[in-house]
Amino acid sequence: MYIIPAIDILDGKVVRLREGDYNQKTEYDVSIAEMIETYRSNGTEFIHIIDLNGAKGDFSNQKALFEIISKTDMRVQYGGGIRTIQQVTDLLDAGVHRVIVGTQAITNPDFLAELSEEVGKKYDYANRIVIAIDVLDEVIKYSGWMESSPVKLMDYVDKCLQLGFFRFLCTDINKDGKLGGAAVDLYKKLLEHSPFIKLIASGGVSSMADIEELAKLDIRSVVVGKAIYESRITIEEIKEWNLKQMTSL
Repeated sequence: MYIIPAIDILDGKVVRLREGDYNQKTEYDVSIAEMIETYRSNGTEFIHIIDLNGAKGDFSNQKALFEIISKTDMRVQYGGGIRTIQQVTDLLDAGVHRVIVGTQAITNPDFLAELSEEVGKKYDYANRIVIAIDVLDEVIKYSGWMESSPVKLMDYVDKCLQLGFFRFLCTDINKDGKLGGAAVDLYKKLLEHSPFIKLIASGGVSSMADIEELAKLDIRSVVVGKAIYESRITIEEIKEWNLKQMTSL
């Protein structure tokens, strides 16, 4: 299980939210470029970037973000407001390693089928597209976690699998930003339902002990943010762990 450091961007600043609430944010006194360089210079090869403004339909961050991403040799997993197939294609063409899709995949019944067809003409879409599942008490949330979907969690996973998508980023909103431990029970349910999915865990990780607990499950990678910024997990610990886990990506 590989650790992927996270950088969440809101109004051009590096932040972390609590339970997905834009009013409960912590800002960090570091620039986006500085944060990326810190990870890169310490041997990190993969990074997770989320544009929180984009998740709400505000794309004011994107130009600056794309310029920064284009200058790094790190593999970037990127999400936030991806609403069209053209956006996905443009990001992949620009060198983004994986694109995260969420809201559009939930609200538009035809989006994933069209995405697999169009992106599949040029890319291995099953490995380059990540399906975001943001969950609050097993209810799927979208649009920056402000709206609820009537679709049941496991039904949605099944639909994605039928269309050839098997890489999922699952965030338990109850856990996010609290540093209270990861959603182990939720991940167990998902993996028991669909053992062959490539699951990326997100939310709640507070220590290497949490990482070790998640590693007992068949989880491919875990996104870690606040625990790094608050020095509960060091970049050196991440580097040492990842060197042993390279095959999990």
